[in-house]
Amino acid sequence: MKALPPGTILQLMYLSERLGRLQPGRFIEIGAGNGEITSLLLSRGWIGSVYEFDADTTARLKERFADPIVEGRLALMNSDYVRSETADVDIVISSMVMEHLSDEDEALFMQKSRANLEHKAGTLIGIVPAGPRYWGIEDDIAGHFRRYTPDRIEAITRTCGWSLQDLKGLTFPVSNLLLPVSNYLVTKQEGAKVSLSKLEQTKESGRRNVKFKTTFPSIFSLILNQYTMYPLHLLQKVLGPTDRSLVLYFEARPISR
Repeated sequence: MKALPPGTILQLMYLSERLGRLQPGRFIEIGAGNGEITSLLLSRGWIGSVYEFDADTTARLKERFADPIVEGRLALMNSDYVRSETADVDIVISSMVMEHLSDEDEALFMQKSRANLEHKAGTLIGIVPAGPRYWGIEDDIAGHFRRYTPDRIEAITRTCGWSLQDLKGLTFPVSNLLLPVSNYLVTKQEGAKVSLSKLEQTKESGRRNVKFKTTFPSIFSLILNQYTMYPLHLLQKVLGPTDRSLVLYFEARPISR
């Protein structure tokens, strides 16, 4: 059994519950990374498309999801989502993507997502890094433009014509407690990436391999799983988004024009 990082497990647990409120339909996912959210969507009966900016990450995803691709349940595009053709879907979902976009492309992202969702009154789901005061080495090597605050999420959805449906701070306090260790591991294993361009950093961010941060020996699945993490999942559900949150989850729907 594959062992995932504790923060990833908590994010997937919250997302899984939220997806349970929706009838499966068509999705667009932007920046699938290792494909954990893609796998969750497919297991829930969703059909859709993934936009991935990096060719190597796209190739790895094609290998992992060879069967769903052949079956016509998944399409992989190695292209830029914000400049793609419009498609009518039920959800648009991105995890750790928006922070890689310039202010101009962030606005285009919201516009493109609105165009893809408004005909079906669909849902935009976003997971982003939070807490500007926690800016550190991981932001420096991953091509980030910003870390988000609840106020920024509320502002960007409101000004771009969205109704905010859910806003939650995830992974607190686990991510906060592990942050010093995380910064040490990233500095040691990925510190050289600070010299890369933001474009190259963004491409690399989808295929990171930081031992004991992004990857774990499979034996760790005995302690890193949804059962052992369930009390922390309950905790993240009852706590609201605060300036201490390292991850923000939000859902928004287009406001009818």
